Amino acid sequence: MSRRPYTSAIIVAAGSSVRMGLSVPKQLIEIDGKKVIEYTLSAFERCPLIDEIVVVTREEDIPAVENAGKDFLKLRAVVPGGRERFDSVRAGICAASDQASFFAIHDGARMLVTEKEISDVVTLAYTTGAATLSTAVTDTVKVVEGTTILSTPDRSKLKAVQTPQVFERSLYMRAMENMEKNRLSVTDDCSMVEAIGEKVEIAPGEYTNIKLTTKCDLLFAKAILEERRKTV
Repeated sequence: MSRRPYTSAIIVAAGSSVRMGLSVPKQLIEIDGKKVIEYTLSAFERCPLIDEIVVVTREEDIPAVENAGKDFLKLRAVVPGGRERFDSVRAGICAASDQASFFAIHDGARMLVTEKEISDVVTLAYTTGAATLSTAVTDTVKVVEGTTILSTPDRSKLKAVQTPQVFERSLYMRAMENMEKNRLSVTDDCSMVEAIGEKVEIAPGEYTNIKLTTKCDLLFAKAILEERRKTV
């Protein structure tokens, strides 16, 4: 039986808490006695398909993130991020093992991702080369110009993408090279891969895999954690 591909998780946790109005960066906010980054690390640590973890964070936050991650055996490195998100992803990839043939790129602020979600999307990427978690869009979405509605897309064809987004190494490097060469403006890693004509498959995600952005999200996260404790 051949061994599965070596897979590195690149966790991008270089954000601040500006929109939350807090002085503590969101990856270091404590919720129920644990820092946000600890919840994120725990899910990847437990997933048997993840071989190592690299965290990318702000240079001034490295000591605190290293301390939060000191008990995680898969944590390979904590490295400083760059000016843009993709600079940070590149920094994480450069710090990953040369053995890595797949990268699972994840927003550190998505602290509620589960081991199953990670396994599902990584497994799909092994067979397709590129995959992301996603959920169905439940709101009606409008295309607008200024304050005027122009059209209403068919909601059945819309998905909200999450992370991890998982890619085969050479595919991702080609996509990154194309983005830099053509100075493309993309909103996520999938967009970068789409730009070179490659397809990205979707794996079902959970609505609980929220990204911490506002103070309301902290309330949602606490409620989700409380509900999960009831089912353990």
